[in-house]
Parts: sequence; structure tokens; C-alpha cells
Amino acid sequence: MEHSISTESGINSFAELGNIMGKIAASYEEPDPGLNIEYPELMESLQLASQLNPWFTPSSIAFALKAWATVLNHKSLSHWLTEYRLSIQNIQSKRIAVVMAGNIPLVGFHDFMCTLLAGHTFKGKLSSDDKVLLPAFANLLCKINPGYKNKIQFINGTLTDFDAIIATGSNNTARYFEYYFAKYPHIIRKNRNGVAVLTGDESEDDFRNLGLDICTYFGLGCRNVSKIFIPEKFDPRKLFIAIEPFNNLFSDHYKYMNNHNFHSSVYLLNKIQHYDNGSFILTESADYSSPISVLYYSFYKNTTELRVKLSEDKESIQCIATKAFAGNNAVHLGYTQLPELNEYADGIDTLNFLCGL
Repeated sequence: MEHSISTESGINSFAELGNIMGKIAASYEEPDPGLNIEYPELMESLQLASQLNPWFTPSSIAFALKAWATVLNHKSLSHWLTEYRLSIQNIQSKRIAVVMAGNIPLVGFHDFMCTLLAGHTFKGKLSSDDKVLLPAFANLLCKINPGYKNKIQFINGTLTDFDAIIATGSNNTARYFEYYFAKYPHIIRKNRNGVAVLTGDESEDDFRNLGLDICTYFGLGCRNVSKIFIPEKFDPRKLFIAIEPFNNLFSDHYKYMNNHNFHSSVYLLNKIQHYDNGSFILTESADYSSPISVLYYSFYKNTTELRVKLSEDKESIQCIATKAFAGNNAVHLGYTQLPELNEYADGIDTLNFLCGL
């Protein structure tokens, strides 16, 4: 007979997992040989993930682990779950299929955690780009709390025998998901991007923080800033201040530079105005989703009109990095890749969806 796991037990388990994530993240800067002894399989999986996916550099994995360690503590988890506790207590466990992306390390972890904390069974369909990390940390979670062993399943083939589904993909795959899974309760996520709004009064520290929003994970995350709105008469080349700390990382990464060289050639051949510092390209565009190694910018006249536009285009925007205004899904510069537990992808409350099944 399957036993349910109490909310408090779940909080304690994920808090302990977060504590271990923090230790591992710290070990990337100051190696801790004891971790290889205490968690040999997990540490091997971290190395394997970097070997299988060149985008998952040690620095990217370390950043992801540190970000999760920051929010996976008893206080943050308890505060987050406060408004859901009553619903969770009355839940009848369901089987939740989760189709995950693989663009950044552990990108499917939040859905994984929400499913388990809501009292459901997780059936994960991993992306081929991130097929090592989540199972490795799921195994660790099961060692922390053996009650999760029968609540976690990873599916290699076709998804079957589930009651609801959460799927993340491109706009094209989302249309397929919506058709194929229409009869099930579902959350289907599409392409979204982070944007930034500058006032022209940013300090050098502000630009350094903006660089984290743009360049962390090589810009591959849905919360990465791929489009910046700048005031009229602002010199776009000033944006290179934000990129500068990442130039060496980019220049040494062959897959990244292949993208840069390709897009640089396209802009040159088509005589499209752009700025290129040798590893990063700036060009004016109305689009929100820029390719790897490219940052789009647009000029704006005043923040009132811009906020109206951003509201109209909200289906394309995951978050807004700015100090120009609050609300409108705005976060401080440097914080797009450090979301709180209640900052749900696409603005859809995942835990509320799971509690309502």
C-alpha cells in the first residue's frame, strides 16, 4: 500500500536536498574531496552531464545548483506552501506526466518538486539534452526520504497511464502538445523570453548585473534577457559593458562561437546594421527571441507607452529586468535567473493546478 508523504516531511526532504546542492555548488569554487566519497554517483553524474551536453559547463551547473540551494530551505519552502496546505491535505494522488525541456541544467526541477509536494506521482519524460541531472538528484531525494521511491518514475518511451500533464516546448511543439493531450488536464508552455528596460541612468554595477541576466547559461534560458528596450539617444554599444565579463567564456566555447560566426556572417552578407565585439552581437529588432550570441534592442520614448506595449506582448515575455518600474512581472537587474518559488513559468500557478486535480 502506498503511503502519503506529509507536507512537513516533504519540506524537510527538499530542504536537505537544497543543503546538499549548496555544498556541491560551493565545491566548484573550492573543491571538497569529501563530496566524492559521500555522493560518488551524484558527482559522477554531474561530470557526465557536462560531457553529454557542452552547454552544461561546470559554471552553468554550479550556478543552477546555487540558485536552487538559495530557495530550498525550510523557511522559504514553508512560506511558499502556506496557502496550498489545506488543498494538499485533501488531495487524491494522481499520476502527473511531465515533458521537460533541456535548455538549462535542471530546468524541469520546479515541476518535479511541485508534483511531489502536492502529493502526486511524478512521471517524467526527460529531454535528451538534460537526461542525467534530474534522475541523479531524484535518486538522492529518495535516499533522503525513501517514501519518494514509489512516487518518481522516468519514462524513456511513449507516455502512458497518466491523469494530467505538464509539457514545456517551443511554439511548434506546444501546438502538437495541445492537440495530442487535449483530453487531459494540462499546462502547455510555449516560447517566452526575458526582456530588460533601461533608463539610461544605470551604474556600472547595474550593467554587470544585466550581464548575468543576458549571459548566464549562454542565454539559453526562457528567463534570459534576449531583448532590451533602451531610451532614445542611448548608444547601444554601451551594452557591451554588460557582456564584457563573459567574453572569455564565450570565446573559448566552440558551439557558442559557431553560432556567433554564423550570425555575424548573415548580418554582414545582408548588410544589416549591427555591433560585434568578437563574441557578441547587438542589433535592432522588434522581435523578442534572439538567437544564441545575439541581443536585440529597441528604442522607446517613454515608460508609460512602453509598459502598455509590454502588457500587450505579455504572452512573449517571461520576466522583465529593470529598475524603471515595479509590477508587470518586473525583477531587479541581475535576478532573472534567481526566481522565487512562487514565480511560475508563463505565469501559470503550477501548484494550484496540481492541487485542483
